Amino acid sequence: MYSTTDFKRGLKILLDGTPYEIVEFQHFKPGKGGAMIRTKLRNLLTGRVVDNTFRSGEKVGRPDIEHSAMQYLYMEGDNLVLMDLSSYEQHYMSTEKSAGAENFLKDGQEVKVMLYNGDPLSLELPAALIFEVTHTEPGAKGDTVSNVTKPATIETGLEVNVPLFINIGDKIKIDTRTREYLGRENS
Repeated sequence: MYSTTDFKRGLKILLDGTPYEIVEFQHFKPGKGGAMIRTKLRNLLTGRVVDNTFRSGEKVGRPDIEHSAMQYLYMEGDNLVLMDLSSYEQHYMSTEKSAGAENFLKDGQEVKVMLYNGDPLSLELPAALIFEVTHTEPGAKGDTVSNVTKPATIETGLEVNVPLFINIGDKIKIDTRTREYLGRENS
């Protein structure tokens, strides 16, 4: 059990049988009575954000959440097929829960997976990954205006904007949170 004194951003709590993550919290003391804590909670199952107020000292449950190292195997319809690296058990995760992470997954890639009651809930990717450019138009010679970009398709099929000097076969680093080009990697 957690007490309201344990609250911090990112803490996972169990409220009415549903796992939530604390997005924001604020202590306040009304004119009369005890202190209260206002929170914004994100439902880990649906992604909805709700407001809730707790009395100081109130207890909430601790959800059965664990993090596990898994390997991405392949896509099957709208599901990602993941293999637990410790038990070799296969798990299926819908692309709705992956929040776009499937655009950065290569076959055999290792990822951290958050599990709730043994079912995959979300994926944690590194902040930046390196990909090979599979398709892009050639840049026009002499077109050197700063910050000019062109679309490029990477090996997973995702399209990102890259500078004009990037060519097919180049390895580039991409920010997985913003989907932005970070730089070219030497191969």
